Amino acid sequence: MNDPGIAIVVAHPDDEALWLSSALAKAGRIVFCYGDPFQRPRLAAARRRAVAALPLDGLIDLQIPESGAGFFVDWPRPAMTGFGVAINQAEGRRRYEANYSSLVAALRPILANCRDVYTHNPWGEYGHAEHFQVYRAVAMLQAELGFTLWFSNYVSSRSLPLAQQLAAQIHWAARALQPPGVLQARQLMQVYAKAGAWTWTRLHRWPAAETLYATRPGASGGTLTGESLLDTDRLRWWPPPLRNPGRRLG
Repeated sequence: MNDPGIAIVVAHPDDEALWLSSALAKAGRIVFCYGDPFQRPRLAAARRRAVAALPLDGLIDLQIPESGAGFFVDWPRPAMTGFGVAINQAEGRRRYEANYSSLVAALRPILANCRDVYTHNPWGEYGHAEHFQVYRAVAMLQAELGFTLWFSNYVSSRSLPLAQQLAAQIHWAARALQPPGVLQARQLMQVYAKAGAWTWTRLHRWPAAETLYATRPGASGGTLTGESLLDTDRLRWWPPPLRNPGRRLG
């Protein structure tokens, strides 16, 4: 039986399969934050079909409309904000910042009795602005509610400089090397793909293991400096995976 004290909180449907599959088998609640993509009605309909068909217990779909600000980030000079990351497009920024308040209010009662919450990492895996925002909202609620926050070690060439910048600032209290739940993740991918809602490459290669980092209120420990991250650009079945997907933080 899945543990009701453990939650997975992700920005979009399919993020749970990609970035936190090692936690799926034990989580009692799986929370999708954002629903309809901005001005993409066909994908919105496909996503709704997929979510309705997912074989996931404890699924909570908040259906907050996406802001459309996902990649309006100044990547040469990314700046973290209280809402997630700075957005360089005015209308997208307005919707993005409004979503933050909606997100925190919706998550607060869901996470109130949780012991462990798994979510996006501080640099948003491959750098999606709504991944940053979900991390920021969960981290804010962690300070209020006292749960342990966990995130995984995926990164991309685009988000690696920000991960390097943040490495010395992030203190983890524990870490766990876990095999991804590949069988379940592939089953979920098939549901999304059948509905036309899989947003990642079909050539994605889950690694042999992913690292999960825990942060706790008031706890100090190691930093991410020197840690090895998993490069999503290298986790592909084609071209053949000849390169190590690891990226070490300096």
